[in-house]
Amino acid sequence: MSKTLVIGAAGMIGRKLVQALAQEELIQHDVVPFTGASFVSDLSAPGEAEKLLASRPQLIFHLAAVVSGEAEADFDKGYRVNLEGTQRLFAAIRKENYRPRVVFTSSIAVFGAPFPEAIDDEFLSAPLTSYGTQKAIGELLLSDYSRRGFMDGVGIRLPTICVRPGKPNKAASGFFSGIIREPLAGQEAVLPVPETVRHWFASPRAAVGFLLHAARIDTGQLGARRNLSMPGISATVAEQIEALRKVAGDKVAQRIRREPDATIQRIVEGWPRNFDAQRALALGFRADASFEDIIRIHIEDELQKKPEPRPGCA
Repeated sequence: MSKTLVIGAAGMIGRKLVQALAQEELIQHDVVPFTGASFVSDLSAPGEAEKLLASRPQLIFHLAAVVSGEAEADFDKGYRVNLEGTQRLFAAIRKENYRPRVVFTSSIAVFGAPFPEAIDDEFLSAPLTSYGTQKAIGELLLSDYSRRGFMDGVGIRLPTICVRPGKPNKAASGFFSGIIREPLAGQEAVLPVPETVRHWFASPRAAVGFLLHAARIDTGQLGARRNLSMPGISATVAEQIEALRKVAGDKVAQRIRREPDATIQRIVEGWPRNFDAQRALALGFRADASFEDIIRIHIEDELQKKPEPRPGCA
C-alpha cells in the first residue's frame, strides 16, 4: 500500500483530515507532540524533510504553517516556518526524484486590496501581509516544481475556516469563529471589527473535502496554473450574527460584545471579501450552502447535537 504523509497533522484541519484518511497508511508530522505522531520535528531544520520522505509517500498534504497574526507579529518565525519549511520540503522531494502528488494549503491572503466586487480566477496576487507573501511564494514554487516534473502539485487557497473548534489561536481572523463558537458554548465573545466587515468562509468539513478532492483530481485539467481559489460563502459579520440568531436564538446571539481593535481592523481591511471561484467549481470542488449550514456543521461535528428547529427556519 502506498503511504500518505500529512505535515501539520496536529492542527485542527490536520486532525480532521487524518480521521478522513483512517484507512490509509499514514505518516503524521508536526512540530508539537501529538497522539499518532510518526515524526515530531521542525520542518525548517536541515535534514528533517529528508526523513519524512524516506519511505517515499506518494501523496503529501502540506498543511503546516504559522498563522496570519503570528506571522505578522514575528517576521523571522513566519518566514522560517512558512517559507523555509516549504522550500526544504520541495527541495527534498526533488532530491528523492519520484514525483509524488503534493497538496499545498495556500490562503486567500495571497490577494490584497483594492478588490473588485468578486475576485475571479484572473485577479492579481499582491498580498499585503507577510503571511500572504509567504503563501504566494509557496504557490510559485509549487507551480515551478510541478512544471519541471519534480512533483505533481495542487495548491488550494482556503477561505477563512469557520467555525474553528477549541481555543482561539493567534490568527487575526480568529474572531470570525469566536463570535459563533463562544456564544454557542454559553460564553461571551468579543467582536473587534464593525458588523459591516465582509469575508469569505468555509467550514472545516468543507476544507477537508477540498483537500481530498485535490488529492484525486486529474491535474492534467489544471495545466500550468496549479493553484486554485476554493469556493465558499461571502458574509458580513452582521449576516454571521443573524445566522447565529436563526440557528440558536436571540439569547445566544446576545453574548457578543463589541470592542473595537484598531490593529485587527487594519489587517482585516486588506483581506478579500468575495470570490467567483469558477475554475474550482468546474473542477468539482464544493463548499457549504450557507452560513447557517456552517453553524449547523459546527454544532453537529463539535457539540455532538443537531440544531433545534426554530420558527421560520427551514
